Amino acid sequence: MLGAGAWGTAFAKILAEAGADVTMWARREPVAAAIREGHVNEGSLPGVKLPARVTATSDLAAAVADAELVFLAVPSQTLRGNLADWAPHLPPDSTLISLMKGIELGTTKRMSQVIVETARVDPSRVVVVSGPNLAPEIAAEQPAATVIAGTDPGRAQQVQQAVALPYLRPYTSDDVIGCEIGGAVKNVIALAYGMASAMGMGDNTKASLITRGLAETTRLGVALGADPMTFAGLAGLGDLVATCSSPLSRNHTFGEHLGRGESLEEAQRATKQTAEGVKSCLAIRDLARAHGVEMPITEQVERVCHEGVDPRVAVKLLMGREMKPE
Repeated sequence: MLGAGAWGTAFAKILAEAGADVTMWARREPVAAAIREGHVNEGSLPGVKLPARVTATSDLAAAVADAELVFLAVPSQTLRGNLADWAPHLPPDSTLISLMKGIELGTTKRMSQVIVETARVDPSRVVVVSGPNLAPEIAAEQPAATVIAGTDPGRAQQVQQAVALPYLRPYTSDDVIGCEIGGAVKNVIALAYGMASAMGMGDNTKASLITRGLAETTRLGVALGADPMTFAGLAGLGDLVATCSSPLSRNHTFGEHLGRGESLEEAQRATKQTAEGVKSCLAIRDLARAHGVEMPITEQVERVCHEGVDPRVAVKLLMGREMKPE
């Protein structure tokens, strides 16, 4: 497990409870030591005791030695730089599993594409995990489902078997594109949802944001070659609803700060966590424009985050758009 954030830590717990020996890599040795010696990661997942089968190190080569499954759980915009250093240490023919949800700035590439390009591996070796999987709830063993997507059915099924638990039901899919687009765009829509909540807007507004957010996510996904049915499932609607509506969602919480009139810098200081949608909204907007896809909610979130537009003005612009059929 490369990365010791909340989701990487929760996923290490899942793997160990499903029967695997798990080695986590943490950049800071004190974090690795706390996991290794005390089986806790209080900075990322407070109050959660990790199984004895989870250990940790700050030595990357030691972390991946002889691993069949290598899970990548770092902030999406840091993946390329990290993987350039990690690639020489990855075991041959290991399956590389992305737990990240974002689109890379500058290149507008999905995380699986960044992995293939940077690690120089065949796309069949890459699997992605997506779905309504808020880390604290998973760590508390609340029932949930997830999607394991890959172009090699055997590898996807291997990961499926490695994470199946009484409280986590994994499904497989061959739609990597759809799962990654759903996982990236939902963060942006959740920012808008958080803003709406902070501005005191009601359930009609929130339901409209989720529904129209799903529509623009689907439009982009289909333009890139995804199966439209993916967006009606766990990696689409499921993840969107969870991320928009839950106070555990970083993007929802970050959006609330923006909706209260705070600047991007003030919201960042207050949340002290990575809200993937803040950076991804720029890349998603560029990706949409490159493919001629209209994404009005994403456009307005980008303007609020990066151009200083007042969220109330953004709402008026959304509501004042040209009338059209649904």
